[in-house]
Amino acid sequence: MDLGFEGNFTVFKPCINTDINSDWILNDFFNNKYLLKKTNYEIIFANDINKYAKVAWNENFSKYKYNDDIFIHDSIVNLVNNYQTKLYKFPEHVDVLTGGFPCQDFSLAGKRLGFNSHKNHNGISDSNCVFEENRGNLYLWMKKTIEITKPKIFIAENVKGLISIKNAIKIIVNDFSLASNNDYLIITPKILSASDYGIPQTRERLIFIGFLKKALRKNAYKNLSQEQISLEYDPYPIKTHYTKKRDNLLTNSILLPKAINCGIVLADLPEPEQSDDLSQRHYSKAKFLNNNSQGQIEVKLDQLAPTIRSEHHGNIEFRRLSSINGGLNEDELRRGLPQRRLTVRECARIQTFPDEFNFVINSQNNNLSPSESYKLIGNAVPPLLAYHIAMRLEHNWDLYFR
Repeated sequence: MDLGFEGNFTVFKPCINTDINSDWILNDFFNNKYLLKKTNYEIIFANDINKYAKVAWNENFSKYKYNDDIFIHDSIVNLVNNYQTKLYKFPEHVDVLTGGFPCQDFSLAGKRLGFNSHKNHNGISDSNCVFEENRGNLYLWMKKTIEITKPKIFIAENVKGLISIKNAIKIIVNDFSLASNNDYLIITPKILSASDYGIPQTRERLIFIGFLKKALRKNAYKNLSQEQISLEYDPYPIKTHYTKKRDNLLTNSILLPKAINCGIVLADLPEPEQSDDLSQRHYSKAKFLNNNSQGQIEVKLDQLAPTIRSEHHGNIEFRRLSSINGGLNEDELRRGLPQRRLTVRECARIQTFPDEFNFVINSQNNNLSPSESYKLIGNAVPPLLAYHIAMRLEHNWDLYFR
């Protein structure tokens, strides 16, 4: 999400619909990529409980001249509690707050414990955990952070599976709307499909957006309060690609291109042993299990990739299966290319991370293993999807706010 709100990164040309977003392109000097413009946002605080997220953040965001101390490695529960006891101070003058509260307890791939998670805010099983501090209720601590920083907009992201847990969305929307004594107007949450925005993946995520009421213009408040928000005021980005033929026409009569397949973003990568990129050299060596469990299929290069999950080892899909194991990529098999799973870089490309974003890191002070890299990539919001959200809000900023 941070990279998307920062901008100034490269994406493959088919990922961008130039009929709609030609003004996003800074240049196209690259053979098959566009460099996207820098946004008007500046990151002033970042946080994750995963220590490896800090390693990756500091390694890559130093390119944007950010200092290491912007990223705080800690539980948001601890930060809020320390703020309340005056041991920590959040930054002031916050315009946008983004967050992805833990999704494992809501995911269709998880145990579906929802609000009744058996793990505490540090991700450790704890039967004596205070209910508000269990992993399934950490959105409440995002709410507390909203109350402290008072952003004009907040954006919360979670898995689509949340909608199938009884009353979950209603409860979360109600709790967010009560932030700072009902200071926030919460727009109806929406599922965004990554493939609708030029991302070669079947990823779907639920997005919550809230506006600080007192910061809104009168007309903006009126329009955003409607059950059906007009296209002009809609804070969700418009689709730029289609997956179903019937959805290829926008209301402004622009024909949309078909969602791009994953082969487009993987085609020019060398095989791991021929690459100098550590993220391309490393991939899971887990064996093929010949069952229907996760990770036992090969990606179809002429289709969307499956959702890149926060997994590693045996849950990483195969880039290529052997013919014995049912591999269908006959051209590559004829060339003698071996069976293997997706590399770290291939997963990152499917998520739309640029190649200049380092994941496998070996340095004197910090190391980031392939296993941990897979987890970070799968946990991330695709940068291009975040860029769509960021640019939509940037485009409408003066329409919304005084």
